[in-house]
Amino acid sequence: MKRSTTALATVLALVGFGANAAELRMSWWGGDSRHLATQEGLKVCGEKHGHVMKPEFTGWSGHLEKLSTQLAGGTEADIMQVNWPWLPLFSADGTGFADLNTLGEIIDLASWSDAAKASSTLGGKLNGLPASQTGLIYWFNKGTFDAAGLAVPTTLAELVASAAPMKEKLGDDHFPLYLVGEDVSKWMQNIVAQNTGKGLIDNETMKVAPSAEELVAAIETYAMLVEQGVTPAWPDAAAAGNIKLHENPNWAAGKIAGTYVWDSTYFKYSDPITNGELIPAGLLAVDGSDNDGVYRKASMVFSISANSENTEAAATVLNCLLNEPEGIAAMATARGLPASSVAHKQLADNGKIVAVQTEANNMVLDASGPEVSAFAEHPEVRSILKDTMELFAYGEITAEEAAGDIIMNVNEVLEKY
Repeated sequence: MKRSTTALATVLALVGFGANAAELRMSWWGGDSRHLATQEGLKVCGEKHGHVMKPEFTGWSGHLEKLSTQLAGGTEADIMQVNWPWLPLFSADGTGFADLNTLGEIIDLASWSDAAKASSTLGGKLNGLPASQTGLIYWFNKGTFDAAGLAVPTTLAELVASAAPMKEKLGDDHFPLYLVGEDVSKWMQNIVAQNTGKGLIDNETMKVAPSAEELVAAIETYAMLVEQGVTPAWPDAAAAGNIKLHENPNWAAGKIAGTYVWDSTYFKYSDPITNGELIPAGLLAVDGSDNDGVYRKASMVFSISANSENTEAAATVLNCLLNEPEGIAAMATARGLPASSVAHKQLADNGKIVAVQTEANNMVLDASGPEVSAFAEHPEVRSILKDTMELFAYGEITAEEAAGDIIMNVNEVLEKY
C-alpha cells in the first residue's frame, strides 16, 4: 500500500500535482452550457490548487432522487450543487452538510451578504453558499403602456387602474398583467407579506404563519384582478391551451403587458417581444404596507459533504470556483448573476453582465420583506398552493374554503419536520 501511495504521488507530481493532491468529486444538474462551464471551472481550479477533479453531472430530472440515495448511503460527492429548498430536507438541524463557517480561513465568506448566508444557515451552521440570489418582481412592456398613454405602474392600485383605459385604447384583448398557474400562489405571498409582515411559513412553529382571514384577503385580491380585467382568468388561459407566457404570441405582440417572475429570467421573456420594450419594475406597493413583500431566495447553493475526507481541499476548490479570477471566468453566469460580490464585480467589469440584469437583481436585493422559508418551496407545499388556487379560480371552492384548505394541508406536510 505504501508503495502504491508513493507511486501515485510520483505520477501526480509528474503531471503537475503535488503529493498532497486530493481526488475530489463534484456533482450538479443542469443543461449543456452549465455542464461545460463547470467542467472548465473544475479544470482550471484543480490545476491551480493541485487537486484531481471528477465531475458528476446530470439533467434536472432524477437528480433529487440520486442525491437522496447518495446522502442516505454516505456516498455523496465532496462538493455538491444543492437546490435551496432541499437543505432542510437533508439537514434540518444543520448537520447534514459541512459547516462552511468552520472553513472561513479558506473560503472568503465576506463575498456573500449576511442575508445570503442566512438563507442557507440551519441550526446555526452555514450549509451552503448561494450560487446566485433571485427574487420575483414585476416586468412590464413599456411600449404597451406608452401606446395606451399610461405610465408604468408603481403601486398595485395603479396597476388595477390601468386595465380599463388600456382596453379602451388598445382593445379588450390587452391585459396589464398575466397571472396564471403557480405564479398566482407566489404572488399571493407577496400580498400577504405586504399586508401582514408575515411569510407563508413560520420556521419557529413550523406552521402556516398567516391566519385564515389574512389568506382570504390575498385570495380575494387575486379575484379582484380577474374581475377588473387586469389579468386573464385562469380558465380562459387553460382554454387557450395553457401556452407558456414567453411562447404566447400575445406576449410577443405586447397585448399582454406585464408579468411577475424571477429577475433572473429577463432574456427568456424579453427575447420573444416584437412590439415594445421589457423593463423591470420592482415590486408594486400595496396601500398601507411598510415592506415590499419580496420573495427572495438562493436559486441554488454549493455545499460540502459532511462525510468528505478532504474538506479543506474541497473548500479550496469551491473558493476558486466562486471567488478567484480563473474560476469566476469559467463559471461566468451559468447559474445566474453570482451572489459572490467578487464574482459579480469581475463579470460586470468585463462586460459579461447586461446592465438591465444588474438593475433587476438590485431591485430584489434591496427590497424588504419577511424571511422566505425554504419549506415554501417544498414540492408538496407548492402543489397544495397551486391545486387549491386552481380550484378557487374555477369557482369550485370559496376564498374561505381555499384558505382553510391551505392551512390544514400545508400544516400536515410541515408536521413531518
